[in-house]
Amino acid sequence: MAQHTAPQARTTAPAAPARALLPLILPAVVVGVVASLVFVAISVAGDELQGLLWGPLPDALGVGRYSVLWMFVMLVATGVAVGLVVWKAPGHAGPDPATAGLDAPVMPPLVLPGLVLATGLMLAGGPSLGPENPVIAVNVGLAAWLGGRMRPRLPGGLWPMLAEAATIGALFGTPVAAALVISEALTGRPVRGLLWDNLFAPLTAAACGALTTTLVAQPTFDLHLPAFGTPGWGDLLAALVTATAAALLGLCAVYAFPSVHAAFRRLRHPMLALPAGGVVLAALGALGGPLTLFKGLDQIGELARHPEGWSAGQFATMAVVKLAALLVAASCGFRGGRIFPAVFVGTALGLCAHALVPAVHPAVGVSAAVLGVLLAVTRQGWVSLLTAAVLVASPGILALLCMASLPAWLLVTGRPQMRLRADGRPVH
Repeated sequence: MAQHTAPQARTTAPAAPARALLPLILPAVVVGVVASLVFVAISVAGDELQGLLWGPLPDALGVGRYSVLWMFVMLVATGVAVGLVVWKAPGHAGPDPATAGLDAPVMPPLVLPGLVLATGLMLAGGPSLGPENPVIAVNVGLAAWLGGRMRPRLPGGLWPMLAEAATIGALFGTPVAAALVISEALTGRPVRGLLWDNLFAPLTAAACGALTTTLVAQPTFDLHLPAFGTPGWGDLLAALVTATAAALLGLCAVYAFPSVHAAFRRLRHPMLALPAGGVVLAALGALGGPLTLFKGLDQIGELARHPEGWSAGQFATMAVVKLAALLVAASCGFRGGRIFPAVFVGTALGLCAHALVPAVHPAVGVSAAVLGVLLAVTRQGWVSLLTAAVLVASPGILALLCMASLPAWLLVTGRPQMRLRADGRPVH
């Protein structure tokens, strides 16, 4: 018996004592609240500026709010404005966004104001990117700078982890997303102690970030699609096929990403690349309609309110145009993330599946398509699964999504990611 218990004792990770975790609570709470407020402030400022630029301003000029002319004016002007920030701001508003992911590097404080300004202008002007990557980068930079000065005895690597977890919790309105992302990031790394000991502080920060956002902004991801009950065999087949087809569509953008990015990079200056990107985005907006502009979160609500309001061809057009707009915006230098516009692509694609085959329940089509597109674009399994699930407030959908993720993941794993190295080569 002793020969069997000794190895087990050596391989069991020791738990951290409570006195080692208690000092982390206050920093985690502060980071969680501040990260959420930064996210809300940037989002609200972008929304207010968007309302002005796409409402009273064109009305005063006697131009249609979403006319083709105004799309070209606004998107080119946004490219010029963001180009000026990237060109002249200290640190050039951060690194090339094509190289950025959710795991943001720690940037000097001097770089952060330019990144905030470029993000706010992008959110207001209409490019198809979300706020997630820049907001995470800003919060990581602030937490590392301020935390290292206020609590220098804490490990330096703790602050970026708290800020990332807090911002993800604030973005998705739940700390579960952050806990899953952090646990996924810890895979393959040497971890001291129990997993829950390592997640204690990030989960606290994420919970505070999510709760603060809920109390201040009251966001919701539920699309209020028709209620979905007990899943059947037909629903399983629909989820498997839709998720796989969506992942294939997402991979088209992933494989095109290096070439499109290289084409804009040949312009060699942000005052050329970003306005040129604005021209292409305006043309895509004219093709796909105003719903294919902006980050896409408000627009998916419009699609979901009228699932019968467009034909299958119109839904398919919006999905392809939005994916192309995401590809161009991420390639030409606009600061932003890819998750929210990818959710729009999946929503339009799922409603297209319902329009083509009415037996496909809208909730099944939308959630499975969002799952497939996000797996291809982000390669973040937990984020993709959780985002797809929260769009449909139905417990029965989760089992279908877990099954649908299997063929979609087999399709995307090992392939290039929609993220580039500094030399332009794709990350695998």
